[in-house]
Amino acid sequence: MKKLNVAKKDACMACKACEIACSEAFYKEFNEEYSCIRIGVAKDGETPKPTVCVQCGKCAKACPEGAITQNAKGVYMINKKKCVGCGKCAEACPFHVLVKSEKAEYASKCIACGICVKACPMEVLEIKEA
Repeated sequence: MKKLNVAKKDACMACKACEIACSEAFYKEFNEEYSCIRIGVAKDGETPKPTVCVQCGKCAKACPEGAITQNAKGVYMINKKKCVGCGKCAEACPFHVLVKSEKAEYASKCIACGICVKACPMEVLEIKEA
């Protein structure tokens, strides 16, 4: 299974380079709401906490159109031709990293492409093959 993984969570500086890279890849602009990775704050109220898609499949189960399926590498992908933009997948995502923007007709989610990994100056993220 291929997925994005937080390799060094303590090294995150909340620079948001990963969020910038992701939102620009999907939407051609920086907007942290359009990123499929989130840099939040841990329970202590100050430590940065990266949150990524764990490819759990809850989005696929919530999709009434069957537009989200798992590929051979274990990555859940959205079929843009089948997606009607209802947003049920985004509502179902327990990590709030699946995006349904009003700017796009369809939802977007992490496809383990590695753009955020390359953008992170602290090497916090990695693409993992399991």
